[in-house]
Amino acid sequence: MKIVKAVIQRVRKAGVEVEGNIVSRIGPGFLVLLGVARSDTEKEAASLADKIVKLRVFDDEDGKMNLSLGDIGGEILVVSQFTLYADCSKGRRPSFINAAPPEEGDRLYEYFCRSLEDRGFPPGKGIFGAEMLVSLENDGPVTILIEKVP
Repeated sequence: MKIVKAVIQRVRKAGVEVEGNIVSRIGPGFLVLLGVARSDTEKEAASLADKIVKLRVFDDEDGKMNLSLGDIGGEILVVSQFTLYADCSKGRRPSFINAAPPEEGDRLYEYFCRSLEDRGFPPGKGIFGAEMLVSLENDGPVTILIEKVP
C-alpha cells in the first residue's frame, strides 16, 4: 500500500520566508505540508492533489463546512516537510528512514505542485530543502491530516 502524508491547514493567510526574503504568500485557502515517502509515486501525488482541491471544509452561508477551495476562490501554499515521516518509536532522536531521498522527494514535490496547477490551483511554494520560516493564520482552527489516498 502506498502512503502519502499531508497536513492541510485552512488559513486566512500564510507565507514562507527564506533567508529574510518572502518567497511566497497567500490569502485565504490551504497551507499544505507535504511529506513524501520512499514508496510514493506520481499516482499518489496526483490523487492527493485531486483530493485536496475537492475538500469541502470552508463554511457556507449557514456556517457548515460545505465549500471547496474553488467555491471560495482560495489559494494553496505547499511546503515540503520530510519530518512528517519522523519515526519516534525508538529512543529520543527521530528516524527519517521512511522519507524519500532528497532527489526523489523534490521530484514528487514538484509533480504534486504541477498536479495542483493542472487542476486550476497554481500553488505558492516553499523552497525544497531550504531552512524556511512558515507563518500562518489558521482559520477555525481547521487542520486535516491525510495519510492514505486510494
